[in-house]
Amino acid sequence: MSATKTGAAQAGAEFDADVAIVGGGPVGTFLAIMLGKEGKKVTLIERWTPSYGRPRAVTFDHEIARLLAVLGIDSENDPAINYHDELYYWKDAKGENLQIVDWQSTSASGWRVRYWFNQPELETRLAGIARQYASITEIRGFEATGLVQDADSATLTLKRTAAEDPDSTETRSIRAKFVIGADGANSMVRQALGIENEDKGYFFDWLILDMLPKFDYVASRGDEPAQWQLCDPKRPTTIVPGGPGPVAGGPRRRRWEYMVLPGESVEDMQTPETAWKLLAPWGLTPDNAELERSAVYRFQARWAKVWNKGRCALAGDAAHLMPPFAGEGMCAGLRDAFALGWRLNAILDGKIGVDALDSYSSERLEHAKHYINFSQELGKIICISDPEAAAERDRVMKADLAARNFTPVPTDICQLGPGAWCADAAHAGELSVQGVVEANGKRDRFDQAVGFGWMVLGLEADPAAALDAVQRAQLAALGGRSVRIGAQGSAGDVVDAEGTYAKWLNGIGATFVLLRPDFYVAATAATAEELRHRFDEVMGRLHVRAAVAA
Repeated sequence: MSATKTGAAQAGAEFDADVAIVGGGPVGTFLAIMLGKEGKKVTLIERWTPSYGRPRAVTFDHEIARLLAVLGIDSENDPAINYHDELYYWKDAKGENLQIVDWQSTSASGWRVRYWFNQPELETRLAGIARQYASITEIRGFEATGLVQDADSATLTLKRTAAEDPDSTETRSIRAKFVIGADGANSMVRQALGIENEDKGYFFDWLILDMLPKFDYVASRGDEPAQWQLCDPKRPTTIVPGGPGPVAGGPRRRRWEYMVLPGESVEDMQTPETAWKLLAPWGLTPDNAELERSAVYRFQARWAKVWNKGRCALAGDAAHLMPPFAGEGMCAGLRDAFALGWRLNAILDGKIGVDALDSYSSERLEHAKHYINFSQELGKIICISDPEAAAERDRVMKADLAARNFTPVPTDICQLGPGAWCADAAHAGELSVQGVVEANGKRDRFDQAVGFGWMVLGLEADPAAALDAVQRAQLAALGGRSVRIGAQGSAGDVVDAEGTYAKWLNGIGATFVLLRPDFYVAATAATAEELRHRFDEVMGRLHVRAAVAA
Protein backbone atom coordinates (compact mmCIF):
# COMPACT_ATOMS: atom_id res chain seq x y z
CA MET A 1 0.00 0.00 0.00
CA SER A 2 1.29 3.44 -0.91
CA ALA A 3 2.07 6.03 1.74
CA THR A 4 -0.81 8.17 0.50
CA LYS A 5 -3.32 5.35 0.83
CA THR A 6 -1.94 4.36 4.22
CA GLY A 7 -2.36 7.93 5.45
CA ALA A 8 -5.92 8.04 4.13
CA ALA A 9 -6.77 4.76 5.81
CA GLN A 10 -5.35 5.95 9.12
CA ALA A 11 -7.28 9.20 8.87
CA GLY A 12 -10.47 7.29 8.13
CA ALA A 13 -9.88 5.02 11.13
CA GLU A 14 -10.09 8.04 13.43
CA PHE A 15 -13.80 8.33 12.72
CA ASP A 16 -16.54 6.05 14.00
CA ALA A 17 -18.87 7.29 11.26
CA ASP A 18 -19.08 9.61 8.33
CA VAL A 19 -22.37 10.91 9.74
CA ALA A 20 -23.91 10.39 13.17
CA ILE A 21 -27.64 11.07 13.29
CA VAL A 22 -29.33 11.68 16.64
CA GLY A 23 -32.97 10.62 16.37
CA GLY A 24 -34.28 7.46 14.73
CA GLY A 25 -37.72 8.70 13.72
CA PRO A 26 -38.80 9.00 10.09
CA VAL A 27 -36.58 12.04 9.43
CA GLY A 28 -33.40 10.55 10.86
CA THR A 29 -34.04 7.16 9.29
CA PHE A 30 -34.78 8.66 5.88
CA LEU A 31 -31.51 10.60 6.00
CA ALA A 32 -29.62 7.46 7.06
CA ILE A 33 -31.01 5.65 4.03
CA MET A 34 -30.04 8.47 1.64
CA LEU A 35 -26.47 8.24 2.95
CA GLY A 36 -26.29 4.47 3.41
CA LYS A 37 -27.43 3.70 -0.11
CA GLU A 38 -24.41 5.66 -1.34
CA GLY A 39 -22.07 3.67 0.88
CA LYS A 40 -21.57 6.27 3.59
CA LYS A 41 -20.85 5.02 7.10
CA VAL A 42 -23.78 6.13 9.27
CA THR A 43 -24.51 5.75 12.98
CA LEU A 44 -28.20 6.21 13.81
CA ILE A 45 -28.86 6.87 17.50
CA GLU A 46 -32.33 6.45 19.03
CA ARG A 47 -33.08 6.86 22.72
CA TRP A 48 -35.93 4.31 22.71
CA THR A 49 -35.31 0.62 22.07
CA PRO A 50 -38.79 -0.27 20.77
CA SER A 51 -40.34 1.93 18.09
CA TYR A 52 -43.28 4.08 19.13
CA GLY A 53 -46.26 2.13 17.82
CA ARG A 54 -48.90 4.84 17.80
CA PRO A 55 -49.96 7.16 14.96
CA ARG A 56 -48.72 10.75 14.85
CA ALA A 57 -48.60 12.18 11.34
CA VAL A 58 -51.31 10.79 9.06
CA THR A 59 -50.86 12.69 5.80
CA PHE A 60 -48.21 13.75 3.29
CA ASP A 61 -48.20 15.66 0.04
CA HIS A 62 -47.13 15.05 -3.56
CA GLU A 63 -43.53 16.05 -2.93
CA ILE A 64 -43.13 13.42 -0.22
CA ALA A 65 -44.69 10.83 -2.53
CA ARG A 66 -41.98 11.77 -5.02
CA LEU A 67 -39.25 11.39 -2.41
CA LEU A 68 -40.59 8.04 -1.18
CA ALA A 69 -40.58 6.79 -4.76
CA VAL A 70 -36.79 7.16 -4.69
CA LEU A 71 -36.83 4.32 -2.14
CA GLY A 72 -39.22 2.23 -4.24
CA ILE A 73 -42.30 3.10 -2.17
CA ASP A 74 -45.17 3.69 -4.61
CA SER A 75 -47.79 5.79 -2.82
CA GLU A 76 -50.39 4.93 -5.45
CA ASN A 77 -50.19 1.19 -4.84
CA ASP A 78 -48.71 0.70 -1.40
CA PRO A 79 -50.82 -1.21 1.18
CA ALA A 80 -49.75 1.19 3.97
CA ILE A 81 -50.80 4.33 2.01
CA ASN A 82 -54.08 5.41 0.45
CA TYR A 83 -55.86 8.47 -0.89
CA HIS A 84 -59.39 9.86 -1.13
CA ASP A 85 -60.30 11.12 -4.57
CA GLU A 86 -62.11 14.05 -3.03
CA LEU A 87 -61.88 17.75 -2.19
CA TYR A 88 -61.18 19.10 1.31
CA TYR A 89 -64.03 21.11 2.83
CA TRP A 90 -64.27 23.68 5.59
CA LYS A 91 -67.79 23.98 6.98
CA ASP A 92 -69.53 26.15 9.53
CA ALA A 93 -71.66 24.92 12.45
CA LYS A 94 -74.66 24.56 10.09
CA GLY A 95 -72.71 22.40 7.65
CA GLU A 96 -72.43 25.11 4.98
CA ASN A 97 -69.21 25.44 3.01
CA LEU A 98 -66.74 28.13 4.02
CA GLN A 99 -63.80 26.96 1.91
CA ILE A 100 -63.02 24.22 -0.59
CA VAL A 101 -59.43 23.10 -1.14
CA ASP A 102 -58.24 21.01 -4.06
CA TRP A 103 -56.94 17.80 -2.53
CA GLN A 104 -58.25 15.84 -5.50
CA SER A 105 -55.98 16.74 -8.40
CA THR A 106 -52.67 15.35 -9.54
CA SER A 107 -49.96 17.91 -8.86
CA ALA A 108 -47.58 19.33 -11.45
CA SER A 109 -44.85 17.21 -9.88
CA GLY A 110 -46.61 14.04 -11.02
CA TRP A 111 -48.22 12.72 -7.82
CA ARG A 112 -51.58 13.33 -6.13
CA VAL A 113 -51.86 16.39 -3.97
CA ARG A 114 -52.56 14.44 -0.76
CA TYR A 115 -52.04 10.92 0.64
CA TRP A 116 -52.95 9.28 3.97
CA PHE A 117 -50.89 6.73 5.86
CA ASN A 118 -50.28 4.97 9.16
CA GLN A 119 -47.00 6.29 10.58
CA PRO A 120 -45.94 3.17 12.53
CA GLU A 121 -46.23 1.10 9.35
CA LEU A 122 -44.24 3.63 7.33
CA GLU A 123 -41.56 3.82 10.02
CA THR A 124 -41.31 0.02 10.04
CA ARG A 125 -40.87 0.11 6.27
CA LEU A 126 -38.15 2.75 6.48
CA ALA A 127 -36.35 0.87 9.27
CA GLY A 128 -36.40 -2.27 7.14
CA ILE A 129 -34.88 -0.42 4.20
CA ALA A 130 -32.18 1.08 6.43
CA ARG A 131 -31.21 -2.37 7.70
CA GLN A 132 -30.51 -3.49 4.15
CA TYR A 133 -27.38 -1.32 4.15
CA ALA A 134 -24.39 -2.73 6.00
CA SER A 135 -22.89 0.75 6.37
CA ILE A 136 -25.74 1.88 8.66
CA THR A 137 -25.30 1.07 12.35
CA GLU A 138 -28.17 1.52 14.81
CA ILE A 139 -27.59 2.33 18.46
CA ARG A 140 -30.87 2.12 20.36
CA GLY A 141 -31.50 2.75 24.04
CA PHE A 142 -28.95 5.56 24.23
CA GLU A 143 -29.45 9.33 24.34
CA ALA A 144 -27.00 12.01 23.34
CA THR A 145 -25.85 14.00 26.36
CA GLY A 146 -22.92 15.97 24.96
CA LEU A 147 -21.56 17.37 21.71
CA VAL A 148 -18.26 19.03 20.86
CA GLN A 149 -16.77 19.74 17.45
CA ASP A 150 -13.58 20.94 15.82
CA ALA A 151 -12.68 21.85 12.25
CA ASP A 152 -12.73 18.24 11.05
CA SER A 153 -15.23 16.36 13.21
CA ALA A 154 -17.98 16.36 15.80
CA THR A 155 -18.02 14.05 18.82
CA LEU A 156 -21.14 12.88 20.63
CA THR A 157 -21.30 11.55 24.16
CA LEU A 158 -24.05 8.94 24.61
CA LYS A 159 -25.57 7.57 27.79
CA ARG A 160 -27.84 4.60 28.31
CA THR A 161 -31.34 6.01 28.79
CA ALA A 162 -32.82 5.78 32.26
CA ALA A 163 -36.00 4.27 30.86
CA GLU A 164 -33.92 1.36 29.51
CA ASP A 165 -31.84 0.86 32.66
CA PRO A 166 -32.21 3.35 35.55
CA ASP A 167 -29.05 2.11 37.25
CA SER A 168 -26.80 2.05 34.20
CA THR A 169 -23.83 4.38 33.96
CA GLU A 170 -22.82 3.08 30.54
CA THR A 171 -21.60 5.77 28.16
CA ARG A 172 -20.25 5.78 24.63
CA SER A 173 -18.46 8.27 22.43
CA ILE A 174 -19.05 8.64 18.69
CA ARG A 175 -16.69 10.72 16.56
CA ALA A 176 -18.08 11.53 13.12
CA LYS A 177 -17.27 13.81 10.26
CA PHE A 178 -20.76 15.29 10.62
CA VAL A 179 -23.51 15.17 13.25
CA ILE A 180 -27.17 15.74 12.45
CA GLY A 181 -29.74 16.50 15.13
CA ALA A 182 -33.09 14.98 14.21
CA ASP A 183 -33.85 14.60 17.89
CA GLY A 184 -37.17 16.36 18.21
CA ALA A 185 -38.55 19.54 19.70
CA ASN A 186 -36.31 19.39 22.79
CA SER A 187 -33.23 18.72 20.67
CA MET A 188 -30.03 18.21 22.65
CA VAL A 189 -28.04 18.90 19.48
CA ARG A 190 -29.69 22.29 19.00
CA GLN A 191 -29.10 23.21 22.63
CA ALA A 192 -25.47 22.06 22.52
CA LEU A 193 -24.89 24.21 19.43
CA GLY A 194 -26.37 27.22 21.22
CA ILE A 195 -28.95 27.80 18.47
CA GLU A 196 -31.96 29.82 19.58
CA ASN A 197 -35.54 29.43 18.41
CA GLU A 198 -37.72 32.10 16.85
CA ASP A 199 -41.04 31.52 18.62
CA LYS A 200 -44.27 32.89 17.19
CA GLY A 201 -45.97 32.69 20.57
CA TYR A 202 -48.67 30.45 19.16
CA PHE A 203 -50.09 27.86 21.56
CA PHE A 204 -53.29 25.85 21.20
CA ASP A 205 -54.04 22.52 22.86
CA TRP A 206 -55.91 19.96 20.78
CA LEU A 207 -57.10 16.45 21.64
CA ILE A 208 -56.08 13.89 19.00
CA LEU A 209 -58.19 10.73 18.72
CA ASP A 210 -56.94 8.02 16.39
CA MET A 211 -59.69 5.54 15.68
CA LEU A 212 -60.04 2.18 13.98
CA PRO A 213 -63.73 1.75 13.07
CA LYS A 214 -64.88 -1.82 12.55
CA PHE A 215 -67.00 -0.67 9.60
CA ASP A 216 -66.71 1.53 6.51
CA TYR A 217 -67.12 4.88 8.24
CA VAL A 218 -67.09 7.05 5.10
CA ALA A 219 -69.76 4.95 3.36
CA SER A 220 -71.91 5.01 6.50
CA ARG A 221 -72.01 8.83 6.63
CA GLY A 222 -73.77 9.48 3.36
CA ASP A 223 -72.82 12.88 1.98
CA GLU A 224 -70.31 13.71 4.72
CA PRO A 225 -66.88 14.42 3.18
CA ALA A 226 -64.02 12.03 3.82
CA GLN A 227 -61.75 14.94 4.82
CA TRP A 228 -63.10 18.14 6.32
CA GLN A 229 -62.88 20.84 8.93
CA LEU A 230 -65.79 21.75 11.21
CA CYS A 231 -65.40 25.44 12.11
CA ASP A 232 -67.91 25.40 14.98
CA PRO A 233 -67.01 27.91 17.71
CA LYS A 234 -68.50 25.54 20.26
CA ARG A 235 -65.78 23.03 19.44
CA PRO A 236 -63.52 23.42 16.36
CA THR A 237 -62.99 19.91 15.01
CA THR A 238 -60.95 18.23 12.30
CA ILE A 239 -62.19 14.98 10.73
CA VAL A 240 -59.75 13.26 8.36
CA PRO A 241 -58.56 9.82 7.26
CA GLY A 242 -55.89 8.04 9.25
CA GLY A 243 -54.53 5.73 6.60
CA PRO A 244 -55.27 2.08 5.82
CA GLY A 245 -56.43 -0.31 8.51
CA PRO A 246 -54.48 -3.38 9.63
CA VAL A 247 -56.37 -5.68 7.26
CA ALA A 248 -55.94 -5.13 3.51
CA GLY A 249 -59.24 -4.06 2.02
CA GLY A 250 -60.81 -3.73 5.47
CA PRO A 251 -62.04 -0.63 7.34
CA ARG A 252 -59.70 2.35 7.25
CA ARG A 253 -58.41 4.35 10.16
CA ARG A 254 -59.92 7.76 10.99
CA ARG A 255 -58.73 10.75 13.01
CA TRP A 256 -60.68 13.32 15.02
CA GLU A 257 -58.98 16.41 16.42
CA TYR A 258 -60.83 18.54 18.97
CA MET A 259 -59.74 21.94 20.21
CA VAL A 260 -59.38 22.02 23.99
CA LEU A 261 -61.52 24.89 25.21
CA PRO A 262 -60.59 27.41 27.93
CA GLY A 263 -61.05 25.94 31.38
CA GLU A 264 -60.90 22.32 30.26
CA SER A 265 -58.37 20.03 31.93
CA VAL A 266 -55.80 18.34 29.70
CA GLU A 267 -55.86 15.29 31.99
CA ASP A 268 -59.65 14.96 31.77
CA MET A 269 -59.63 15.45 28.00
CA GLN A 270 -57.26 12.50 27.50
CA THR A 271 -59.47 9.95 29.24
CA PRO A 272 -61.32 7.25 27.25
CA GLU A 273 -64.58 8.50 28.77
CA THR A 274 -64.09 11.93 27.19
CA ALA A 275 -63.10 10.36 23.87
CA TRP A 276 -66.26 8.27 23.59
CA LYS A 277 -68.43 11.18 24.67
CA LEU A 278 -66.99 13.38 21.91
CA LEU A 279 -67.26 10.58 19.33
CA ALA A 280 -70.88 9.67 20.11
CA PRO A 281 -72.36 12.24 17.65
CA TRP A 282 -70.29 10.62 14.89
CA GLY A 283 -71.71 7.18 15.55
CA LEU A 284 -68.61 5.64 17.13
CA THR A 285 -68.86 3.54 20.28
CA PRO A 286 -66.62 1.03 22.07
CA ASP A 287 -68.66 -1.68 20.37
CA ASN A 288 -67.98 -0.60 16.77
CA ALA A 289 -64.57 1.08 16.97
CA GLU A 290 -61.18 0.82 18.64
CA LEU A 291 -59.52 3.82 20.26
CA GLU A 292 -55.88 3.54 19.16
CA ARG A 293 -54.65 6.76 20.74
CA SER A 294 -55.97 9.63 22.83
CA ALA A 295 -53.50 12.45 23.48
CA VAL A 296 -53.51 16.21 23.89
CA TYR A 297 -50.88 18.02 21.84
CA ARG A 298 -49.85 21.64 22.09
CA PHE A 299 -49.74 23.11 18.60
CA GLN A 300 -46.81 25.50 18.29
CA ALA A 301 -45.16 27.67 15.65
CA ARG A 302 -41.41 28.14 15.90
CA TRP A 303 -38.14 27.57 14.07
CA ALA A 304 -34.42 27.51 14.82
CA LYS A 305 -32.76 30.75 13.75
CA VAL A 306 -30.04 28.85 11.91
CA TRP A 307 -29.94 25.16 10.97
CA ASN A 308 -26.24 24.44 10.65
CA LYS A 309 -23.16 25.31 12.61
CA GLY A 310 -19.74 23.92 11.77
CA ARG A 311 -20.07 20.22 11.04
CA CYS A 312 -23.49 19.92 12.61
CA ALA A 313 -27.00 20.55 11.30
CA LEU A 314 -30.61 20.24 12.42
CA ALA A 315 -33.57 18.56 10.76
CA GLY A 316 -37.24 17.87 11.50
CA ASP A 317 -38.77 18.98 14.78
CA ALA A 318 -35.32 19.93 16.06
CA ALA A 319 -35.36 22.71 13.47
CA HIS A 320 -39.05 23.62 13.28
CA LEU A 321 -42.49 23.08 14.79
CA MET A 322 -45.72 23.96 13.02
CA PRO A 323 -49.44 23.60 13.67
CA PRO A 324 -50.87 20.63 11.74
CA PHE A 325 -53.58 22.53 9.86
CA ALA A 326 -51.75 22.32 6.52
CA GLY A 327 -50.57 18.74 7.06
CA GLU A 328 -46.95 19.74 6.44
CA GLY A 329 -45.07 18.97 9.67
CA MET A 330 -43.55 15.59 8.79
CA CYS A 331 -43.35 16.67 5.14
CA ALA A 332 -41.01 19.50 6.11
CA GLY A 333 -38.83 17.08 8.06
CA LEU A 334 -38.49 14.64 5.17
CA ARG A 335 -37.61 17.55 2.86
CA ASP A 336 -34.88 18.45 5.35
CA ALA A 337 -33.53 14.90 5.24
CA PHE A 338 -33.48 14.78 1.45
CA ALA A 339 -31.85 18.22 1.16
CA LEU A 340 -29.17 17.21 3.67
CA GLY A 341 -28.69 13.80 2.07
CA TRP A 342 -27.57 14.90 -1.38
CA ARG A 343 -25.35 17.63 0.06
CA LEU A 344 -23.64 15.37 2.60
CA ASN A 345 -23.08 12.66 0.01
CA ALA A 346 -21.40 15.17 -2.32
CA ILE A 347 -19.36 16.76 0.49
CA LEU A 348 -18.14 13.38 1.73
CA ASP A 349 -17.21 12.42 -1.83
CA GLY A 350 -15.12 15.57 -2.08
CA LYS A 351 -17.27 17.01 -4.86
CA ILE A 352 -18.53 20.13 -3.11
CA GLY A 353 -17.33 22.14 -0.13
CA VAL A 354 -18.57 21.98 3.46
CA ASP A 355 -19.91 25.51 2.98
CA ALA A 356 -22.69 23.95 0.89
CA LEU A 357 -24.42 23.27 4.21
CA ASP A 358 -25.03 27.01 4.48
CA SER A 359 -27.41 26.79 1.52
CA TYR A 360 -29.24 23.93 3.27
CA SER A 361 -29.89 26.25 6.17
CA SER A 362 -30.93 29.29 4.10
CA GLU A 363 -33.10 27.33 1.67
CA ARG A 364 -34.92 25.07 4.10
CA LEU A 365 -35.38 27.69 6.81
CA GLU A 366 -37.37 30.02 4.57
CA HIS A 367 -39.30 27.15 3.01
CA ALA A 368 -40.34 25.80 6.41
CA LYS A 369 -41.18 29.31 7.67
CA HIS A 370 -43.64 29.65 4.78
CA TYR A 371 -45.53 26.55 5.89
CA ILE A 372 -45.34 27.49 9.56
CA ASN A 373 -46.83 30.92 8.86
CA PHE A 374 -49.40 29.41 6.50
CA SER A 375 -50.40 26.81 9.10
CA GLN A 376 -50.65 29.49 11.76
CA GLU A 377 -52.92 31.60 9.57
CA LEU A 378 -55.16 28.59 8.98
CA GLY A 379 -55.23 28.02 12.72
CA LYS A 380 -56.31 31.60 13.35
CA ILE A 381 -59.34 30.93 11.15
CA ILE A 382 -60.13 27.51 12.60
CA CYS A 383 -59.51 28.16 16.31
CA ILE A 384 -62.19 30.79 16.78
CA SER A 385 -64.34 30.03 19.82
CA ASP A 386 -66.10 33.40 20.10
CA PRO A 387 -69.56 33.15 18.42
CA GLU A 388 -69.58 36.72 17.12
CA ALA A 389 -66.09 36.47 15.67
CA ALA A 390 -67.01 33.11 14.12
CA ALA A 391 -70.16 34.61 12.54
CA GLU A 392 -68.10 37.38 10.93
CA ARG A 393 -65.53 34.87 9.70
CA ASP A 394 -68.29 32.76 8.18
CA ARG A 395 -69.81 35.76 6.41
CA VAL A 396 -66.50 36.83 4.85
CA MET A 397 -65.48 33.32 3.79
CA LYS A 398 -68.87 32.49 2.26
CA ALA A 399 -68.83 35.71 0.27
CA ASP A 400 -65.35 34.98 -1.01
CA LEU A 401 -66.28 31.41 -1.94
CA ALA A 402 -69.38 32.58 -3.82
CA ALA A 403 -67.42 35.34 -5.60
CA ARG A 404 -65.16 32.76 -7.19
CA ASN A 405 -68.13 30.52 -8.04
CA PHE A 406 -67.19 27.88 -5.46
CA THR A 407 -63.99 27.01 -7.31
CA PRO A 408 -61.61 24.98 -5.08
CA VAL A 409 -58.39 26.75 -4.21
CA PRO A 410 -55.22 24.97 -5.40
CA THR A 411 -52.43 23.97 -3.08
CA ASP A 412 -49.74 26.65 -3.04
CA ILE A 413 -46.30 26.49 -4.64
CA CYS A 414 -43.53 27.36 -2.21
CA GLN A 415 -40.12 28.62 -3.25
CA LEU A 416 -36.89 27.78 -1.44
CA GLY A 417 -35.03 30.44 0.46
CA PRO A 418 -31.85 31.88 -1.10
CA GLY A 419 -29.31 29.22 -1.97
CA ALA A 420 -28.05 27.03 -4.78
CA TRP A 421 -30.40 28.27 -7.49
CA CYS A 422 -30.75 31.31 -9.75
CA ALA A 423 -33.24 33.81 -8.41
CA ASP A 424 -33.72 35.49 -11.80
CA ALA A 425 -34.71 32.30 -13.66
CA ALA A 426 -38.36 31.34 -14.17
CA HIS A 427 -39.50 28.47 -11.93
CA ALA A 428 -36.09 28.28 -10.21
CA GLY A 429 -36.18 27.46 -6.50
CA GLU A 430 -39.46 25.57 -7.00
CA LEU A 431 -40.23 21.86 -7.21
CA SER A 432 -39.92 20.81 -10.83
CA VAL A 433 -42.74 19.73 -13.07
CA GLN A 434 -42.75 15.99 -13.78
CA GLY A 435 -44.50 14.33 -16.69
CA VAL A 436 -44.99 10.86 -18.09
CA VAL A 437 -42.26 9.91 -20.55
CA GLU A 438 -41.11 7.00 -22.66
CA ALA A 439 -37.50 6.04 -21.99
CA ASN A 440 -35.37 2.96 -21.49
CA GLY A 441 -38.11 0.74 -22.84
CA LYS A 442 -40.85 1.84 -20.47
CA ARG A 443 -43.52 4.49 -20.01
CA ASP A 444 -43.63 6.04 -16.55
CA ARG A 445 -43.07 9.22 -14.59
CA PHE A 446 -39.74 10.82 -15.53
CA ASP A 447 -38.07 9.99 -12.20
CA GLN A 448 -38.88 6.30 -12.51
CA ALA A 449 -38.25 5.99 -16.26
CA VAL A 450 -35.10 8.11 -16.51
CA GLY A 451 -33.77 8.53 -12.99
CA PHE A 452 -32.84 11.45 -10.76
CA GLY A 453 -29.83 13.44 -9.64
CA TRP A 454 -28.19 16.43 -11.29
CA MET A 455 -29.68 16.76 -14.78
CA VAL A 456 -29.73 19.24 -17.61
CA LEU A 457 -32.84 18.85 -19.76
CA GLY A 458 -33.13 20.25 -23.25
CA LEU A 459 -36.49 20.55 -25.00
CA GLU A 460 -35.90 19.53 -28.62
CA ALA A 461 -32.29 20.61 -28.05
CA ASP A 462 -29.06 18.88 -27.01
CA PRO A 463 -28.15 20.17 -23.53
CA ALA A 464 -24.70 18.56 -23.64
CA ALA A 465 -23.82 20.62 -26.73
CA ALA A 466 -25.05 23.75 -24.95
CA LEU A 467 -22.52 23.31 -22.12
CA ASP A 468 -18.80 23.87 -22.52
CA ALA A 469 -16.20 21.16 -21.85
CA VAL A 470 -15.50 22.22 -18.25
CA GLN A 471 -19.20 22.32 -17.44
CA ARG A 472 -19.75 18.87 -18.93
CA ALA A 473 -16.92 17.62 -16.75
CA GLN A 474 -18.47 19.25 -13.68
CA LEU A 475 -21.84 17.68 -14.42
CA ALA A 476 -20.26 14.25 -14.90
CA ALA A 477 -18.22 14.60 -11.68
CA LEU A 478 -21.44 15.31 -9.78
CA GLY A 479 -22.95 12.14 -11.24
CA GLY A 480 -25.23 14.25 -13.43
CA ARG A 481 -26.55 13.70 -16.94
CA SER A 482 -27.81 15.69 -19.88
CA VAL A 483 -31.13 14.57 -21.37
CA ARG A 484 -32.74 15.70 -24.61
CA ILE A 485 -36.51 15.44 -24.42
CA GLY A 486 -38.94 15.80 -27.30
CA ALA A 487 -42.10 14.69 -29.03
CA GLN A 488 -42.62 11.23 -30.48
CA GLY A 489 -40.39 10.76 -33.53
CA SER A 490 -38.01 13.60 -32.60
CA ALA A 491 -34.30 13.22 -31.93
CA GLY A 492 -34.81 13.23 -28.18
CA ASP A 493 -33.37 10.69 -25.73
CA VAL A 494 -36.73 10.76 -23.94
CA VAL A 495 -40.24 11.03 -25.39
CA ASP A 496 -42.50 13.65 -23.81
CA ALA A 497 -45.42 11.20 -23.88
CA GLU A 498 -48.16 13.59 -22.79
CA GLY A 499 -46.58 16.89 -23.85
CA THR A 500 -46.01 17.95 -20.23
CA TYR A 501 -42.50 19.27 -20.73
CA ALA A 502 -43.33 21.10 -23.94
CA LYS A 503 -46.27 22.83 -22.23
CA TRP A 504 -44.18 23.73 -19.18
CA LEU A 505 -41.08 25.04 -20.89
CA ASN A 506 -42.86 26.78 -23.76
CA GLY A 507 -45.03 28.45 -21.14
CA ILE A 508 -42.01 30.06 -19.47
CA GLY A 509 -40.03 30.61 -22.65
CA ALA A 510 -37.29 28.15 -21.73
CA THR A 511 -35.37 25.52 -23.70
CA PHE A 512 -33.13 24.19 -20.92
CA VAL A 513 -33.63 23.22 -17.26
CA LEU A 514 -30.98 22.47 -14.65
CA LEU A 515 -32.45 20.06 -12.09
CA ARG A 516 -31.01 19.32 -8.65
CA PRO A 517 -30.99 15.91 -6.92
CA ASP A 518 -33.92 17.00 -4.71
CA PHE A 519 -36.10 17.70 -7.80
CA TYR A 520 -35.91 21.46 -7.36
CA VAL A 521 -35.16 23.65 -10.36
CA ALA A 522 -31.73 25.25 -10.08
CA ALA A 523 -32.12 27.27 -13.28
CA THR A 524 -34.02 27.57 -16.54
CA ALA A 525 -32.63 29.15 -19.70
CA ALA A 526 -33.85 30.13 -23.15
CA THR A 527 -30.46 29.91 -24.89
CA ALA A 528 -27.23 27.95 -24.62
CA GLU A 529 -25.38 31.10 -23.55
CA GLU A 530 -27.88 31.73 -20.77
CA LEU A 531 -27.64 28.10 -19.66
CA ARG A 532 -23.84 28.28 -19.41
CA HIS A 533 -23.99 31.47 -17.37
CA ARG A 534 -26.57 30.08 -14.93
CA PHE A 535 -24.84 26.71 -14.68
CA ASP A 536 -21.68 28.46 -13.48
CA GLU A 537 -23.69 30.52 -11.00
CA VAL A 538 -25.22 27.41 -9.44
CA MET A 539 -21.90 25.57 -9.27
CA GLY A 540 -20.38 28.58 -7.53
CA ARG A 541 -23.20 28.72 -5.00
CA LEU A 542 -22.63 25.03 -4.28
CA HIS A 543 -18.90 25.56 -3.63
CA VAL A 544 -17.96 22.94 -6.20
CA ARG A 545 -14.38 21.82 -5.64
CA ALA A 546 -11.82 23.19 -8.09
CA ALA A 547 -10.53 19.64 -8.59
CA VAL A 548 -13.98 18.59 -9.75
CA ALA A 549 -14.18 21.46 -12.19
CA ALA A 550 -10.78 20.71 -13.71
